[in-house]
Amino acid sequence: MQVMELRFECFADTTISAAEKAINHLLEALRANGQILGREFAVAFNDGEFKVRLLMPEKTSLSHKYHSPWVKQALVALTEAKLLAPREKYIGQDINSEVSYTEVPSWQIIYTSYVHMCSPLRSGDTLQPIPLYQIPATFNGDHKRVIRWQTEWQACDELQMAAGTKAEFSALNELTCHKSDLFRRGWDIRGRIEYLTQIPTYYYLYRVGGKSLEAELNRPCPRCGNTEWRVETPLLELFHFKCDDCRIVSNISWDHL
Repeated sequence: MQVMELRFECFADTTISAAEKAINHLLEALRANGQILGREFAVAFNDGEFKVRLLMPEKTSLSHKYHSPWVKQALVALTEAKLLAPREKYIGQDINSEVSYTEVPSWQIIYTSYVHMCSPLRSGDTLQPIPLYQIPATFNGDHKRVIRWQTEWQACDELQMAAGTKAEFSALNELTCHKSDLFRRGWDIRGRIEYLTQIPTYYYLYRVGGKSLEAELNRPCPRCGNTEWRVETPLLELFHFKCDDCRIVSNISWDHL
C-alpha cells in the first residue's frame, strides 16, 4: 500500500465547517470506491490549507479514470466550498501493509480479517489484495456495499478474537455459519463480482471449533454436502477445503491445526 498526502487550498473566503463537510464528503466517496483505505482520516488545518494523509492501494489510486459518480460529485462540491482540487504529495510505501495485485488472477477470493485494511477481494494465485476500483462497480456506481460487508465481518472477527463477552458466540455464528446474514450478503457480493469480472470468485468461510481433527478432515461442504472438497495441499497455505459448485473455501478448524 502507498501513503499519499492530499492538500486542499482555499481560492476564496470560506468557513472551516464548509471546508470540513466538503473534504469529508470526498474522503467518504473515495473510501466507498476502494480508492483510499481505512475508516478514520485526520484532516489538519495549517498555513491556510487543509492536509490529510491517506493509505491507498497504489500510487495511481486517485486517477480520474477510477472515479465513481459519487467521487466526481464530491469533487464538484469542493469548488462550491471554495476549495481547489486536492494536490497530491507522494510520501512512500507503507511497510506495514501488503502490495496490491496488478495482474488478472485465474481465480479470486472474498477474504478479510479484523487486522486488514486492504481490499477484501484477493487473488487466488497469491492472496494479494485486488483494488476494488480495478473491477466494475458492484452496486449503485461504486463498492460501498462491499466495504460495508467488510466492516461488519471485521467487527464480528474482533469480537470473537477478544472472547470477552457473550457477544462472541453470536459473532462467531455470523463468521462460520453458511445460513447467517453475514454469509448470505458476502456470498451474494461474491456472485456479483464473479458475474462482473467473469473470474471464478470464492467466499472464505471461517472455521473454528469442531469435535476432532479426524472429524474436521472429513467434514462435508456445509452448503451442498460435497464430501470431496478437501484439497491435498492447502491452497495458499491457508485453505484446506474448496467447493467449486458452491464457490466456498474454508480451513480446518484452527482448534485442530
